[in-house]
Amino acid sequence: MAIDDIYGAGILSGWKIRDASTLTQNLTLEADVVIVGTGAGGGTAAELLTQAGLKVLMLEEGPLKTSANFKDMDESRAYKELYQEAAGRATSDGAIAILQGRAVGGTTVVNWTASFRTPEHTLKHWASAHNVKGHSPEEMAPWFAKMEQRLGIAPWALDPNANNKVLHDACIKLGWEWHVIPRNVKGCWNSGYCGFGCPVNAKQSMLVSTIPSALASGAELVHHLRVDRLQFDKNQVTGLIGVALDSNCQKTTGIQVTVKAKHYILAAGAINTPALLLRSQTVDPHDRVGKRTCIHPVVLTLAQMPQEINPFYGAPQSIASDYFQWKDGATGKMGYKLEVPPVFPAIASGIFGTFGSTLKEEMAMLPHTNAMLALMRDGFVDESQGGQVKIDDSGSPILDYDVSDFIWDGAKRAYLSMAEAQFASGANKVRPAHLDAPWASSWAEAKTQIEQLKYKKFRTALFTAHLMGGCTMGEDEKTSVVNSEGNHHQLANLSIFDGSVFPTSIGANPQLSIYGLVAQNATMLAKKLGGKSLS
Repeated sequence: MAIDDIYGAGILSGWKIRDASTLTQNLTLEADVVIVGTGAGGGTAAELLTQAGLKVLMLEEGPLKTSANFKDMDESRAYKELYQEAAGRATSDGAIAILQGRAVGGTTVVNWTASFRTPEHTLKHWASAHNVKGHSPEEMAPWFAKMEQRLGIAPWALDPNANNKVLHDACIKLGWEWHVIPRNVKGCWNSGYCGFGCPVNAKQSMLVSTIPSALASGAELVHHLRVDRLQFDKNQVTGLIGVALDSNCQKTTGIQVTVKAKHYILAAGAINTPALLLRSQTVDPHDRVGKRTCIHPVVLTLAQMPQEINPFYGAPQSIASDYFQWKDGATGKMGYKLEVPPVFPAIASGIFGTFGSTLKEEMAMLPHTNAMLALMRDGFVDESQGGQVKIDDSGSPILDYDVSDFIWDGAKRAYLSMAEAQFASGANKVRPAHLDAPWASSWAEAKTQIEQLKYKKFRTALFTAHLMGGCTMGEDEKTSVVNSEGNHHQLANLSIFDGSVFPTSIGANPQLSIYGLVAQNATMLAKKLGGKSLS
């Protein structure tokens, strides 16, 4: 079956796409609206603002890669080409690994397609604790529905693969809540290689949905361009300066691109957006930029199952459980959502945390290995206020993130929950992803070991693929960077449309939360800018 070459056909039809790595002289561009970043927020905003008749310019640091580049389904190629820092991004001390996309389409190109509405507990907490207006569950429902329809988001209709069935069967046996995960796919081939870029254009990432729509309606895209700084005059952004990157997106070429626009939108994500504001020395009278950066700290357990799991095949995430998410309300003990990740050879070799003959033996068991993860819900209590984005001497972003006793307690309880689930589903052996944890051959043995572990950075494997906060929204400028519509408190023509505006973590995979919030706020912005009415 032939796969449509969306971008090849589009370019032939006149799409305006520039590769900044090929520029030989400085360039100045103008637009009604310039959007920095093309992920969930930037892509959604670009389509809607273009539909409103505004001249939109999209800027992307990463490369333009399409299904033609993804056909090899190669793990090492994908990390190098599609992820921040070749999938080597981490917190400033190196203790927490960060998986984040960097390409046209952003992280939506490489995520595992899980698409949840923002939980009601979270939206209500934002209103009561962070003075957020206009985003109640009732007010957000039509925007979630709009984006679900736009991106084909629906519960996965096929049976879970063997990997996800471990969680499914455990929840049924233990009487835990479980649910089928909605996925943003159309015509999915159920291959499981979502994290390396969809080779058949089934995943409805921004790369194949909103960005082509915007380009077809006259928007312009420049990729291989890192936005270095914003320029200001009093309470207005007057321009931005971008620096071209080489073909590998590693070094600058010395070429600058200057952009002048009526309105500026930052949608570079919860690490890069605060870093850009810090590099630009943006007015920040209450020192809020970069604060409250939440990450859904992830811990996981490994299980060796008697049957073949082949955790690298099939829809990567199709079953989840919120049984432990809201047991103590939004502000009680650390809550966590249970899911199952796909496990491919390269990432498995790091997750196992072993070496030599032990690693060789564990890798040989990969077809029988199930990993279960817990997304811990940070940002809801004083003992868990997230981390802080800063910049180093070169202006590059760094994320400081301390792990409190509150979080470690959540990690221990999550280990216990996951080990119990894996044994309930028939595991032969289970162990946490912790350097001091041996394999346990029974639930009783695992429980004793988990209770005795020392919970410290570098001993406990910690991960995240969800970055939120750092430019939080709220109506009180003393505690937030933007208002509830995403408009900067001090700069009249600057908006932030990405996950950095979330006051806390979501408590679920955040892409649909971004889609819905940005659809709502971009529609309001289009009206303010004099654009055509959007239905």
